[in-house]
Amino acid sequence: MRHLILNADDFGYDPSVSRGIVEAMRQGLVSSTTMIVNGPTSAAAASDSAGLAIGLHLNLVCFTALTTGTPLDKPGVRSLTADFVERETHAQLDRLEALLGRPATHLDSHHHAHREPAVLSGLIRAAVRRGLPVRSVDPAMRAALRAAGLRTNDAFAGDAEDAAFWTPEEWHRQLEALPADGLIELMCHPGYAPSTVTSRYAAQREVELRTFTSPDARAALEARRLVLESWRIA
Repeated sequence: MRHLILNADDFGYDPSVSRGIVEAMRQGLVSSTTMIVNGPTSAAAASDSAGLAIGLHLNLVCFTALTTGTPLDKPGVRSLTADFVERETHAQLDRLEALLGRPATHLDSHHHAHREPAVLSGLIRAAVRRGLPVRSVDPAMRAALRAAGLRTNDAFAGDAEDAAFWTPEEWHRQLEALPADGLIELMCHPGYAPSTVTSRYAAQREVELRTFTSPDARAALEARRLVLESWRIA
């Protein structure tokens, strides 16, 4: 049986990004999102989250750590210890629950920080304790998560490089290439160009938002008899 999740990363990152994600979920095809909870606009995003399936977008690459109050940056991820990551993951999960009034549906990480071995180790410890599914982005990560008894996806697709990834053409191409069965997560970044943070993935978000709110994209999904789910259902 095939289960398909379309997850929007970066909810809570910036007001314009968050507004676009809500639009993509309430009016479009996006079925799940993951939330950054340690940013200056995270609390504001929570005010429009009723009914949405929301996991934690563990953020170790920008803003500040909840456990220490120290700044985070992408180069610093390589020096983080598993113990720190475990504590910070629990703190961010607690913050999400406090903001939303409900626990996270699952876990992934901003900029795929859990590709780093120590980050993955700490995240696994926290996920095991909380009983949460975790996104895997490659076979090695998938194997490590399953060895720990964690639920994860069987296949993964999505990117955020210089050009917008989810164009209408790419949506059709990816639907044609889906595996015949298993749990498949498609990562996306819809939204409006950020208004309070600097991000190289800016106007590209608006391309993805148009893709996932278009009647053509929905028709392509329905023609293949595909149903989008969230991590809390799949």
